[in-house]
Amino acid sequence: MTKRLLLKFFLLTALVVAITTASVNFFAGRAFQASSSSVSRPALKSSFRWGLFEAAGVSLLAGFVIALVGTGIISRRLRRISAFSQDISAGNLSARIDDIGRDEIAGLATSLDQAAGRLEQSFKNLESNRRQLETLLNSMEDAVVAVSPKREVVWFNGAMKKLAASTISVGTPLIRAVRDPDFLRVVEDVLEQRKVQSVSLFSVTPGRTFGMTSAPLPDGGAVCVLRDSTEIARVERTRRDFIANVSHELRTPLTSLIGYTETLMDELPDPKAREFLEIIRRNAQRMSRLTEDLLTLARVESGEDRLQEAPVSAHDLLRDAQASFSELARNRGVTIEVAESPDLNVLADKDAIHQVFANLIDNALKYASGTKKLEIGAIERTGELEFYVRDFGPGISSEHLPRLFERFYRVDKARSREAGGTGLGLAIVKHIVLNHGGRAGVDSELGHGSVFWFRLPVTEAPAPSPAEVEQSD
Repeated sequence: MTKRLLLKFFLLTALVVAITTASVNFFAGRAFQASSSSVSRPALKSSFRWGLFEAAGVSLLAGFVIALVGTGIISRRLRRISAFSQDISAGNLSARIDDIGRDEIAGLATSLDQAAGRLEQSFKNLESNRRQLETLLNSMEDAVVAVSPKREVVWFNGAMKKLAASTISVGTPLIRAVRDPDFLRVVEDVLEQRKVQSVSLFSVTPGRTFGMTSAPLPDGGAVCVLRDSTEIARVERTRRDFIANVSHELRTPLTSLIGYTETLMDELPDPKAREFLEIIRRNAQRMSRLTEDLLTLARVESGEDRLQEAPVSAHDLLRDAQASFSELARNRGVTIEVAESPDLNVLADKDAIHQVFANLIDNALKYASGTKKLEIGAIERTGELEFYVRDFGPGISSEHLPRLFERFYRVDKARSREAGGTGLGLAIVKHIVLNHGGRAGVDSELGHGSVFWFRLPVTEAPAPSPAEVEQSD
């Protein structure tokens, strides 16, 4: 009990005692008056006894009335609090309770009333934020759909409603709303693996291409965003076709130009004329390399050259690269060493990966001035194998690293032209590796050389033996 309740109990007890005392005094006075008259002793005792009984009766009656009134008041106040709590639990957050007073019950009522007010304001803020988010998502051109762990639609915007294969609503099984197999596969992978995944979709709507990104949600579901990339794909395809056509048309005249220039150089004795012809031949060869790289990049980007993927040993890939480019490196005073060669297989097109190594090693030989050794090797990285080419040259400044794999990007343009580079070698590397489901990158620091790397998925399937390879060829 708190101090206030103790005080009230004390006051109530004092009131009852006071009533009892007054009743006893009253009836005792009556008995005294009777005793002063000529009344017998037995009659006096009887009169006094009845006086006490009457005093006790009056006291009990007064206590009962006081308790009844107090209990009724408290009961009504508690019933109001109970009704208020029922309204809140039923969702009526605007309900309020007024209990004027300064005792514990009034304090409890005030606390509950304030809590209900704060709860109502919190729900209003949440509802406002929900409506703002819903308005924002509905105004997007991208289609958005949220999926529960049970593979049912939880939420969708207006753009998604237009793409759905049938009538879509909350609770609709995802397989009924969207029937694209790649879409369903990616959602299933995200729900199971809890990792962000992206894919291009070609059968959501006939004749349209969509780029889809799916990410896991905290509740175990997933959210999917679909962006119409049909126009972007068309422009990209037009660009690739244009580059391929122009490059193809330039191959024949450039070959002829180089041939005639070399013939004239052999025929003309004039040193000045030979100097001019050498300039023409050198630039024509550079243009020829550029057109060849453009054609290669166009084929790799478009997927025209289908990859012949098969299990291949990491050891075979590294030894093949070392054997193929050791002579070229030796002519430049550089040795190629295999630093690490794990006994693992990757799923890859051997010829395509050979071209990746060719571009990376050629890049290192051209630009890693001062290096006397190149290291190639492979390291296991959680389900992937990271192949690398390490040089010990001057390194690359950090501001250039994010753009090194872009088309035509050069750290030192003048030096690149002198070395005969086209600026497309690393772009070709990136797209070949991407077509294998891997990724490429570079780590470098000024004064400490560079490491160009690419990762390919590891496979447990055995690599074919040399005899099986010869038989298949």
